[in-house]
Amino acid sequence: MSSDETLMKENAKTRRLTRLLNATTEEEIDKRNRLCKDLFGHIGESFWIEPPFRGDYANNISIGNNFYMNYDCIIMAVGKVTIGDNVFLAPRVSIYTAGHPIDAESRNTLLEFGKPVTIGNNVWIGGNTVITPGVTIGDDVVIGAGSVVTKDIPSHTIAVGVPCKVIRDITDEDKTYWQEQVRRYQDYRNL
Repeated sequence: MSSDETLMKENAKTRRLTRLLNATTEEEIDKRNRLCKDLFGHIGESFWIEPPFRGDYANNISIGNNFYMNYDCIIMAVGKVTIGDNVFLAPRVSIYTAGHPIDAESRNTLLEFGKPVTIGNNVWIGGNTVITPGVTIGDDVVIGAGSVVTKDIPSHTIAVGVPCKVIRDITDEDKTYWQEQVRRYQDYRNL
């Protein structure tokens, strides 16, 4: 953690607000939502965050509309984190912006740096995924569970693995198939 006074104050604020957020119950949705609005630099309309959440500089996190974060997510945001609309984070997704020197002597001075992470619109990130500093994930992307994202991922793709790599594009056939599943589900619910 930085010894800069401003950063130390922001880190203390984030820790206090995350502690309060993580102590809320499912009956305290209004309180939870107010804490989220105070915690993050920006959060859009229609969001749901399942505690516990951990982070360090939440004022550097900007979240779009229709956002869902499942249990045990971590966002270390010494650098900016920008998350688009309609983004779903599965349990234990970790987003890291901080880095340290490779040289041990330099690292031992506590030097750190931040590189931004950007996540586009309509993205689903599978459980236990790690996103490393400086990565951009495009729009309409699915990241498979357990992936380690070390390089940019282009829009309209499915990517998985360690390191995470694109395995295929998302196609019109995918859209047709899943829209049919939605229709069937809605028909079933209307019985």
